[in-house]
Amino acid sequence: MRYARTTDLITLALRMQGTAEGVSLADIMAEFEVSRSTAERMRTALCDVLPQIVPLGEPGREKRWRLPPRCLGGMTMPTLDDIAALNRARDIVAREGDSITAEALDSLTTRLQAALPAPTRTRLAPDIAALLEADGVALRPGPREVIAPQTLQTLRDAILAGVWVNVDHRARASGRLSLDVWLGPLAMLMGEGRQYLVTWSEYQEDVRLFALSGFERIELSDEVFERPEDFDLQAYLGRAFGVFQEEVQDVVWRFTPDAAPDAHRFLFHPTQEMEDAPNGSLIVRFRAGGMLEMCWHLFRWGDQVEVLEPEELREMYAGMLAAASKA
Repeated sequence: MRYARTTDLITLALRMQGTAEGVSLADIMAEFEVSRSTAERMRTALCDVLPQIVPLGEPGREKRWRLPPRCLGGMTMPTLDDIAALNRARDIVAREGDSITAEALDSLTTRLQAALPAPTRTRLAPDIAALLEADGVALRPGPREVIAPQTLQTLRDAILAGVWVNVDHRARASGRLSLDVWLGPLAMLMGEGRQYLVTWSEYQEDVRLFALSGFERIELSDEVFERPEDFDLQAYLGRAFGVFQEEVQDVVWRFTPDAAPDAHRFLFHPTQEMEDAPNGSLIVRFRAGGMLEMCWHLFRWGDQVEVLEPEELREMYAGMLAAASKA
């Protein structure tokens, strides 16, 4: 029995041509969420129509298949959806303040468009504009910090090269300027609102967050920074509600029956558990730190949410509501 889903076979052919190490049956099973027998039928169907496919792998090792370059001709030409997706990604990262990535995506888009036939390029601009406007990406408003492009570029270079940086940094809360600080950059947290560098601090001998807007001087060094072997970025971020690192606590919120349908569609935290109450309200439980950022988010729900636990969060949120009402 042959495998007949043409779109999947085309995608698989593109994958085989786009990788140097080839594609295995396990790769096909994971990519297309199919059984091993279906993956075998897909591979066989493709090998029947594309005899240029080359089997790779030594005896006793996992077998892989690769399609040499230029075998697919015009099938590798970028589509309107491909170009629109790159434009969309560029607008998203630009809106979030990552101007360096935005410039790289813009350059990639230009090179892909140059590979298209002239008539296609002529049609492309209005079509892309229409898609972006329909998405709301290009027009989406929202406040964000403006970070100097050179700051982003220097820190990205340091992360990729794995070297220490020497910086002068001004703390947001106190305004205090720290001079000649040695940091081992690990990652940048971009997105809405404030943006941070996750870094190893030589002085504090621990992982810390530094606001990107606070850097007044950054110099790359030639000294290699050894990333802590036990550091896991996802695990580090998973301890917090947002980015602020605090002691992890059990958090319980209750959304009103009116707000429950909307709240059901939110991922508040990776550890969350949801429970529908008999009266139609929604109970959300998770474990995280970052009480201040939780309060900022709770403001969005107005009077449609109640903090049940912990008491510290209830008191902080009540205090912020009282202060806001005075203002």
